[in-house]
Amino acid sequence: MPEQSNDYRVVVFGAGGVGKSSLVLRFVKGTFRDTYIPTVEDTYRQVISCDKSVCTLQITDTTGSHQFPAMQRLSISKGHAFVLVFSVTSRQSLEELRPIHQQIVQIKGSVETIPIMLVGNKCDEAQQREVATPEGEAVAREWKCAFMETSAKMNYNVKELFQELLNLEKRRSMSLGIDGKRSGKQKRADKIKGKCSLM
Repeated sequence: MPEQSNDYRVVVFGAGGVGKSSLVLRFVKGTFRDTYIPTVEDTYRQVISCDKSVCTLQITDTTGSHQFPAMQRLSISKGHAFVLVFSVTSRQSLEELRPIHQQIVQIKGSVETIPIMLVGNKCDEAQQREVATPEGEAVAREWKCAFMETSAKMNYNVKELFQELLNLEKRRSMSLGIDGKRSGKQKRADKIKGKCSLM
């Protein structure tokens, strides 16, 4: 299947077990699984309307290990936006994102124009927390990217994460609607601004 130019590619990176797949599955399918199944690479598609036309939000869920550096480079070079996921219960998982962020900078050049979201997942596990919210915010400032805490398990900030990522896209105008149903006011706003929404 040829890739259409109206695909908007979001690539999700992070260490193994931080909940990348859980976040993506919660967003795309509304489901959550407790068991950990390592991912090699999965791609999910969501249709969104974008700049008054339909495009596909293509979400690539990458492997948690660094066994496939060529795949990682390819994902970065093809990606339009990036979600860097760590678990707030593991400082190590935050540190493991540093080389990935550096690689995005190397491949993409200036990251100021590229939507990147640093995500602290598993914020529902307060007792096991190793990374405080201000620490995540500080790393995001250092990397010049946005920051958000999520819980795939509790469905906390999952849709908001992808909406915010689309809001960061400066070259296009995109947004997620809820199940394609929008209020009259929202539709009017869409007409005015040419916003995108999830179908």
